[in-house]
Amino acid sequence: MPVKVIKNLPAIEDLRADNIFVMDSERARSQNIRPLNLLVVNLMPRKTVTETQLLRLLSNTPLQIDVDFLYTATHEVKNTQQHHLDSFYKSFDEVRAHFYDGMIVTGAPVEQLEFEEVDYWEEFLEIMDWSKSHVYSTLHICWGAQAGLYARYGIEKVDLSRKLCGIYENSVENPKHPLFRGFNDSFFCPHSRYTASDEAALSALTDFEILSKAHDTGLSVLTKSNLREVYLFGHLEYDRETLSWEYHRDKAAGLEPDFPENYFPEDDDTKQPRMTWSSAASLFFSNWLNYAVYQGNPYVVERLSKHLEADYDFNNHEN
Repeated sequence: MPVKVIKNLPAIEDLRADNIFVMDSERARSQNIRPLNLLVVNLMPRKTVTETQLLRLLSNTPLQIDVDFLYTATHEVKNTQQHHLDSFYKSFDEVRAHFYDGMIVTGAPVEQLEFEEVDYWEEFLEIMDWSKSHVYSTLHICWGAQAGLYARYGIEKVDLSRKLCGIYENSVENPKHPLFRGFNDSFFCPHSRYTASDEAALSALTDFEILSKAHDTGLSVLTKSNLREVYLFGHLEYDRETLSWEYHRDKAAGLEPDFPENYFPEDDDTKQPRMTWSSAASLFFSNWLNYAVYQGNPYVVERLSKHLEADYDFNNHEN
C-alpha cells in the first residue's frame, strides 16, 4: 500500500524509481480508508535524504500511511532551503492540535553538546510532553533515542572513548518479541555516534526490555513493554552511501575521522560499501508499524486521547 505525502515532495521520484508506490495528497482524498497518521520529527541536517530513507522503509507494509514532517522552528536550518520547509514541513504549532498513531524522532549531529545546549531543546521537551496524549507509539533513533530517554527519565548520556562508526552485528535477545518477528539470530546495523545512554541507569527502569545489544555497540534496541516507546540506538534507516558520505565529508574537511568498521570492502574507501542491513531495516520498521502502531491502536487516535495521557505518565516508571 502507498505512503501518502504532499504532492511534489522531491523524495517521490527516488521512491518511484525503486518501484515504491507513493500517493500524493490529492489522489488520497478519493480513498475510503482510515490510514495511519505518522509524524516524522526530522532533526537531521540533510532533510531530503532522511525523508527518502524513512519513506522507503515505511512503504513496506500493506497499510496506507499519511506522513507529516515536522521541523523545529527554534533552530536555524542551514542545509535545507527554506522553500522546502515551507512547502513540505509543519511547525509544532501547526500540529499540536492533531493526533498521530505513530511518531519517529530522528537522530541529530548534536550529541557532543549537552542536551540543554541544543538550541531547540525546550521545543523538543514540549514535543515529548505533548506526545504523551497525542501519539500512540514513538520510535526514537540514535540521538533522538538518547534525548528521549533523558527528557522522559533523566537518563544521562556518556562519552565513548572514540566515535562508534561502522556496521555492527547485533543480537536478537527475544526472537518471539513482536518487533523482531521474522529476524535471524542476529542482524547488522549502522552506528554513527560519539555517545551512549547510561546503561546502568537504564537497567534501573522498570517495564522496559532490552531487545538487542552487542559488545561493540552496547544497547541497540530498547522498548517499553507496551510498545509506546521504542529506542533504536543505531541507524537502520541509513542507505548504502550514508556512512561513506559522512566519512568523506569529514576527511575532506581535514578532521581525521574514524574509519567506518565492517563497511568498505577490504577497508578500501574507494570501493562501493557493502549493504548488509537492508532486509533487517525493512522488517524492523514493518514490525513497528504493524505491532506497535496499527495493532496497538485499532481506533481513531483522537478517541484515545484521555487513555493515552493516563497510560503515559513520564514521572511514573511503572506505566
